[in-house]
Amino acid sequence: MNEFIPVIGLEIHVQLATKSKMFCSCSTDYIGVKPNSHVCPICLGLPGSLPMINEKAIMYAIRTALALRCKVNTRTIFHRKHYFYPDLPKAYQISQYDLPLAVDGYLEVSNDDGKTQRIRIQRLHLEEDAGKLVHSTASGRLMGAEYSLVDYNRSGVPLMEIVTHPDIASAKQAREFVSRLRQLVRYLGVSDGDMEAGSLRVDANISITEPGGEYGEKVEVKNMNSLRALERALEYEFERQKEAKNEGKAIVSETRHWDDGSNITIPSRSKEEAEDYRYFPDPDLPPLVVDERVIVQLCKELPELPWEVLGRFVSDYGLSSDEAEVLTERKDVALLMDELVKEGVPVKVASNWIRTEILRVLNERGISAENLPVQTSEIAGLLLLVDRGDLSTTAAKEVFNLMLEKSINVEEAVKMLGLNTGKLTGPELEAVIDKVLSENSDVVEEIRAGKDKKGKKIKFLQGIVMRETKGQADPKEVQSFIMSKI
Repeated sequence: MNEFIPVIGLEIHVQLATKSKMFCSCSTDYIGVKPNSHVCPICLGLPGSLPMINEKAIMYAIRTALALRCKVNTRTIFHRKHYFYPDLPKAYQISQYDLPLAVDGYLEVSNDDGKTQRIRIQRLHLEEDAGKLVHSTASGRLMGAEYSLVDYNRSGVPLMEIVTHPDIASAKQAREFVSRLRQLVRYLGVSDGDMEAGSLRVDANISITEPGGEYGEKVEVKNMNSLRALERALEYEFERQKEAKNEGKAIVSETRHWDDGSNITIPSRSKEEAEDYRYFPDPDLPPLVVDERVIVQLCKELPELPWEVLGRFVSDYGLSSDEAEVLTERKDVALLMDELVKEGVPVKVASNWIRTEILRVLNERGISAENLPVQTSEIAGLLLLVDRGDLSTTAAKEVFNLMLEKSINVEEAVKMLGLNTGKLTGPELEAVIDKVLSENSDVVEEIRAGKDKKGKKIKFLQGIVMRETKGQADPKEVQSFIMSKI
């Protein structure tokens, strides 16, 4: 059996979060709206219509290119890329060919031994999205469908295509690259990066080679709408090609679709080359010239990038890499962490609360931290009560849930729950313990009779007291009182 290694390059299409399309003023808000309601003569390619370049899309693309350490070309051209398919109303797509907006960048990921590796980015260019086909069969493929419907609402939505060099050496590394890129575009605010909704789509080119050998025939894999699907598809395709090579079979250069239900890739069509698309400069669009001063200004305006935030959380806050990764996965969560610390909340208290309670609420409600119905200062006030010992963590969770439910402040929530912002101690605590011991006299007698060698019955009574006091007692003091009374 020969030893083979995978050689992987990615083509990633990112929908830009502009309000209007790439070359017209139609709305890009196409999810869930009436089919073919956000269209016009320009995005439908009707005779006599003239496209206009969306400036916001250009700014977003340059912003991303700079974050990826790309060289931004100050002069670029839009081309017509010809192919015939029902979702392409003009029978060509406006894209960029030999003069892309940006070239020669990189994004760092981990390799198999945990060290950092640069994945080189060959190009970043702009183009328009195609429409969407809705097939009559569950298979989701045009062949075999009784009929297909076309919705052109997505046609013309701005796309940023990012093409890597074939530097990726495993399916796991490909997944990490896409994950980090998705995180980046979200931090930059240029896209929501939602793979399931189609805002970020990945095509993978994979071949296999023997160590030190030449690349084999390249196969393109499409239809991977999640990070998990990407990893599984590439793992399958690597094994498929490796098995074919070991059996002496030829690898056909083709496009294959990932079938998530069957966990296999399926042949779709032969692989196109650039010549097949008959590229030529779009005569309706002038060359795009970007002023150097614009590039410099956009570079200055770049926010703190996710890996920079992670490094700061580790170095400045003293968090572990695992804690920092959770807190910096989302920009809104990282900002909340910074704000709570500025409000005086200890780092560990803020980190623990965000990673448990805040993320739970955000995931359950499907919202961002900015949309929490409670002000950051109120969350900080709650956590400071916990840090001072005025509220137990258990009681604080009740308070927080009520604050969210009623959109009220800490003081109001504490009052409504009848809590005391302080530890229950002394005579008040002793009274609660006496009541618990009286109501559980059978357990007390068993302890006195020496039937609690493992201390489980003591802990049982202690738990009842903590519940009665709503967590507002010191567990050690409770245990001490119980032992002295028994």
